[in-house]
Amino acid sequence: MTGKTYKTMLGSRELVIETGKLAKLVSGSVTVRYGDTMLLVTAQGSTRPSTLDFLPLTVEFEERHYSVGRIPGSFQRREGRPGEKAILSARITDRQIRPLFPKGFRQETQVIITVVSADQENLPDVLGAVGASAALSISDIPWAGPTGCVRVGHIDGQFVINPTTSELQNSKIDLVVAGTRDAVMMVEAGAQTVDEELLVSAIEFAHKEMQPLIDLIEQIKAEVGKEKFEWNPPVDALAEIYPEFKQAALAAGLKDVLLTEGKKARGHALDELQSKLISERVPDPEAEGAAAQIALLQTAFGKAQKEELRRMIIEDDLRVDRRNSRQVRPIWIEATPLPRAHGSAIFTRGETQVLGTTTLGTGRDEILIDDLGTETGDKFLLHYNFPPYSTGEVKRMGGQSRREIGHGNLAKRAIRAILPEFDAFPYVIRVVGDVLESNGSSSMATVCAGCLSLMDAGVPIKAPVAGVAMGLVMEGDKYRVLTDILGSEDALGDMDFKVCGTAEGVTALQMDIKISGITPAVMREALAQAKEGRLHILGKMAEAMPETRPELSKYSPRILTTKINPEKIGVIIGPGGKNVRELEAMGAQVTIEEDGTIRIFSADAAAAEAVLKRVQAQTYEAKVGDEFEGTVVKIAPFGAFVNLFQGQDGMLHISQISEQRIEKVEDVLAVGDKIRVKIAGVDDRGKLDLIRPELEGKIKPRAPRRG
Repeated sequence: MTGKTYKTMLGSRELVIETGKLAKLVSGSVTVRYGDTMLLVTAQGSTRPSTLDFLPLTVEFEERHYSVGRIPGSFQRREGRPGEKAILSARITDRQIRPLFPKGFRQETQVIITVVSADQENLPDVLGAVGASAALSISDIPWAGPTGCVRVGHIDGQFVINPTTSELQNSKIDLVVAGTRDAVMMVEAGAQTVDEELLVSAIEFAHKEMQPLIDLIEQIKAEVGKEKFEWNPPVDALAEIYPEFKQAALAAGLKDVLLTEGKKARGHALDELQSKLISERVPDPEAEGAAAQIALLQTAFGKAQKEELRRMIIEDDLRVDRRNSRQVRPIWIEATPLPRAHGSAIFTRGETQVLGTTTLGTGRDEILIDDLGTETGDKFLLHYNFPPYSTGEVKRMGGQSRREIGHGNLAKRAIRAILPEFDAFPYVIRVVGDVLESNGSSSMATVCAGCLSLMDAGVPIKAPVAGVAMGLVMEGDKYRVLTDILGSEDALGDMDFKVCGTAEGVTALQMDIKISGITPAVMREALAQAKEGRLHILGKMAEAMPETRPELSKYSPRILTTKINPEKIGVIIGPGGKNVRELEAMGAQVTIEEDGTIRIFSADAAAAEAVLKRVQAQTYEAKVGDEFEGTVVKIAPFGAFVNLFQGQDGMLHISQISEQRIEKVEDVLAVGDKIRVKIAGVDDRGKLDLIRPELEGKIKPRAPRRG
């Protein structure tokens, strides 16, 4: 059976979408191919609404190891739970499609992206988002797409659409942009400290280049798309009661209550006002029908809060904590709060607080990433933890949530750009951000706390980095960009725009839009305002910690590095690893690289030095003229064998022992004697001829041996 095939050029390669061939029972199904990377993407929705009060949308990103011709390495030899890369790829799709479902749509909807072929060069994450747009567009699910999604690199001064994995190694930015025909919906970026104008230009470039994709999906929809199923938007039960209720809430002092200082105090005050307004309308909560009426009034109160908050921001430039739109909350910082951590700092901004810690490890601590057959090691780890107590809640604790992985990845991208090169600072680095209090921008506080903990640990970073979360409230032609948003402003606003960077430029960026999109002009304004806020935060960080600690913590492992002939790596390892185990028993970890680089890690400087000396001795390559204090280990009729260091003896010929002629070596030397010797020659088999340095010029040198 053959389906219908559609093609367009995207960058330098052809993108192919095919439908009608695979998974024909699902509402929408397509395959997307780019190079030899190919994905199957399906979209299915339930025609029955759920009882939930939000859109129950799930996006799954499934990686199949057969896509690279491998059998999974797990015990059961099958794929397990999605890894971090798959979760981040699913989030890229989710964030661009979610805002385009109809308001009030409550049908359970699922998009499944399956990687069925991977060429290791053309990344599947953006292709999954393209496939989701196509699958939803041709399905019977109500959705206001299509969208396009592309990656942009900046290589040799030029923008490149969908750069390959190899090309990204030389790119100043790794930018993913999704958008509709008219506006950008989602941005995700890591960058090597670039200026804001370059990013805006890259986003504009991406939006222009994705238009052929949108054209193609529009064509597919017109030719094979299904009719959207009918669904009934929720009845606006508030229409009749809301105007009077809102006026009553305002008359009762809703604005003053919203301006109550402190998140918890504000919450209690709002609860009291809500209870007062409801009790006036439902005096007997136990009466028949009272529960439904109370629920309706609670919804009305929430709507009144949101509308008044947005009005205050737009018209009065006033926020619930009495800041204007450009102000950053008060900042408090403490360095080195933990006595034994290698580096630690507490960063508090308003009612958001993060404990950042840095731990320095050895090469053995790097994480091995198996990304569809490509095994790579990552020497920088960043983990973001968001416990329920940070918001004063009680929740079940399990593994990392998708939100924690996404926020942690953003902070990791922001900080990675300022880390020293591994050759200059050969530590594996782990940064942990534990959110202790949260009222907005906890991921950005993690960037700040993590940076400060690195400085506290003595890591020679390139420059301090900070992050700030920006918001947007838009009503018609009027809007305000908000600096350092609160949790409530994230919920009521139209944009969550996180910007991280140094004083010189941006290192990471993430934008999610809850409306139909924003224009480049609004983005430029948001980035300029974010820079203003970022510089303010960096100034506060500099007050608390002007520069990186000049020395590592006394609890940090010390690293000594030496380079040996790669052919002698086997000497260090020893039979079955015996020698390296003996070295580590001296109190240090030893890592050996293929090029002969040996790194010795230990919190005990003396132990590290001892191991280094032993390694140097075991791998020493003799040079003519080197002198040693050796020990006679064997007497032969023709001379004495002298041990110079472990594993290396030299031969002192009888003619080189004394200025006078001697008959027997034993007349002058005995086993165990300490004697000063000098290397006089090295034959082609590495055997050493020795001489006593004090006899040089007094006796005739011996002719060198031949192998």
